[in-house]
Amino acid sequence: MDLLNTLVDKGLRRELPTREEALAVLATSDDDLLDVVTAAGKVRRHWFGRRVKLNYLVNLKSGLCPEDCSYCSQRLGSKADILKYTWLKPDEASQAAAAGLAGGAKRVCLVASGRGPTDRDVDRVSETIKAIKEQNEDVEVCACLGLLSDGQAERLRAAGADAYNHNLNTSESTYGDITTTHTYADRVDTVQKAHAAGLSACSGLIAGMGESDEDLVDVVFSLRELDPDSVPVNFLIPFEGTPLAKEWNLTPQRCLRILAMVRFVCPDVEVRIAGGREVHLRSLQPLALHLANSIFLGDYLTSEGQAGKADLEMIADAGFEVEGAGEVTLPAHRADVAHGCGSHAEAGCGSHAEGGGCGSHAGGGVCGTAGGPAAAEPRTDLVAVRRRGAGTDLAPNA
Repeated sequence: MDLLNTLVDKGLRRELPTREEALAVLATSDDDLLDVVTAAGKVRRHWFGRRVKLNYLVNLKSGLCPEDCSYCSQRLGSKADILKYTWLKPDEASQAAAAGLAGGAKRVCLVASGRGPTDRDVDRVSETIKAIKEQNEDVEVCACLGLLSDGQAERLRAAGADAYNHNLNTSESTYGDITTTHTYADRVDTVQKAHAAGLSACSGLIAGMGESDEDLVDVVFSLRELDPDSVPVNFLIPFEGTPLAKEWNLTPQRCLRILAMVRFVCPDVEVRIAGGREVHLRSLQPLALHLANSIFLGDYLTSEGQAGKADLEMIADAGFEVEGAGEVTLPAHRADVAHGCGSHAEAGCGSHAEGGGCGSHAGGGVCGTAGGPAAAEPRTDLVAVRRRGAGTDLAPNA
């Protein structure tokens, strides 16, 4: 297929595809799906080989968020039956992080629900970062705390944070349909603040909220312009009790096409499969490793993920290898100029997906567009609320 050959050539040169080419990837048929995966896989392997980076989420503060993001199980007015607790103490968070690191993760993502941190919150998180790094000197730490005020990114960097995650989530034109308590521009500003402070910027999207192909291309092109080191791709988990609970728009095949499009547009950045992969990719998860070079290990913010042992077996069975702590994630030309370690993650207010924090799954209704993909069969049986790990007395999944 001429389209795919063109996209591979552009990806190897780090050349931006046209919008028409990106839209064409999303419009390919299921008959062409393996050809699409093969083509995008060539770009992935060129820049990242067969390495898979493991990331681990620690939900520092769960639920009770004052923001109204339609996709989020922690939103204002959410009826989702999730864990709710206030800030973990630094030693509790460090203990939670240790479980993920023991499972093979090289990055810990510290996430807290809320509009954004107060200065006291930044002090708390700074203490937590120091506690984690005292126990694990080489660990990468990414913070995801919502909208940043002036000077806060610099304080997090001084405390030892390597990266900051804050997702754009959807296109600028539809952002007001899923959130009214802050703006798309607020999110862009926070990513820019993190970047300017010397933190590795992490910013991604949520697919499956009823958006059009044009919306998906818009947000990925906007991400390319922001130039984060890491782009987490979340797939909406339609939590009961949220406005988007009925939004089941994704099939495994569509998820793979979305990941391929992101890889073609952002060929040399860390593309992470974040929340919702188990719910929507299901048995096709191993194919997604040919497109993305990073995943979350174990559970997410408010939902349970695949067992950590199953993640490791999946990586090995698919012919990939876990990226070691001493390996540099990004290609040399990016690692040389990266402000942090170069990765980023998923739910909470700016990145990790799973139906939690300000930056994870969206849904809603208003985002839906006529002529979009046919609704997929709801798989509510695959949506499991997290009941273990941080904020509980039960062992975490790592």
